[in-house]
Amino acid sequence: MTSSGKGTDVGTGPFRAEQVRSGDPYELYEGHAYRCAPTGAAGASKSGLAYSVIASDPAVEDVGIDAGFSPEPGTLWAPDIAVGVPADGKGWIKGVPPLAVEYAGVGQDEELLQKKIADLLARGTRWIWVVRLLGLPRIEVHEPGRPLRLVQAGEQLEAPGVLANAIPFEAFFDKSVARALTLSNLLQRFGYRDVDEIRAEGHAEGHAEGHAEGRAEGVHSGRLDGKQESLRRLLERRFGRLDEVVAARLAGASNEQLDAWTLAVLDAPDLATVLATT
Repeated sequence: MTSSGKGTDVGTGPFRAEQVRSGDPYELYEGHAYRCAPTGAAGASKSGLAYSVIASDPAVEDVGIDAGFSPEPGTLWAPDIAVGVPADGKGWIKGVPPLAVEYAGVGQDEELLQKKIADLLARGTRWIWVVRLLGLPRIEVHEPGRPLRLVQAGEQLEAPGVLANAIPFEAFFDKSVARALTLSNLLQRFGYRDVDEIRAEGHAEGHAEGHAEGRAEGVHSGRLDGKQESLRRLLERRFGRLDEVVAARLAGASNEQLDAWTLAVLDAPDLATVLATT
C-alpha cells in the first residue's frame, strides 16, 4: 500500500482507531494519521495473484485485503494482504496478523513502511513479505529477531504453522504460476494430492462405470481436457454429481472462464454461484 506521511514523530497523536471508518484512506501509528494513496496498476494486479494463492492454501481459513488491525487504540495498520481476518468479526481486528504481505511500488512511503514492519513484528507478526515492484523484482522477508532476507527468482517463501505449502517466488509475479498453485491448493483442500490424482481417479471411475455412462455424461468421451476434467472433479467433490448441461458448459468453456470458476469454488455457497462467475 503506498502511503504519504501526514503525522509527526513528536509525542503521541490525538487520533484513535475508533475514529477511522471502514474505507477511509488512513493508517494510524501512535495516534498520528497517515494518508494511504491508492495502489497502482502493477501492485493491484500482483496483489491479486498472491491473494488467490494464500487464500487457497489448505491451512488458511481467514485472509483479507487491506484489513484493519488495531493492536492498541492509537494504532491501525492495513496490510495489503493479511492472514487471520475473522470472517464474522465487527470493527477493527484486535492484535496483529501472523503473516502480512506488502507491495511497495511507485509512491511508497518508505519511512512509514519501516515503522509498520517494526511495529507489527514487535507485537507478534511472524512474517512480513514486502514485494518490491521497482528495480529488480525481489521479496523481502522480515521476521522478528532475524536479519532481513531477500528472496529472488527460483526460490520459495515459507510460513510454517500458517501456510501448509511453500510459495515459489514466481507466483507473486506470473499469472500462470499463481493459477496453477491456486488450483493445486484447492485440490488439496478437497482431499486430492494434485491434478494427476484426479485424472487417475477419473480414469479408474470411467472403467468401472463403463464407456456408455461416460459418454452420456460427456466426461469420458474425450470432450473434457485436463483442466476441464480437474474442475469437474473439484465441483463434484464440493457440490455433488454434475448433470449433462453443466458438463457441456465445462467442455465449451475458455481457459479464462475455467480459471474464474476454479477460483470461485473456494468461497461460493453453491454451484449456481460458481457458474455465474465471469
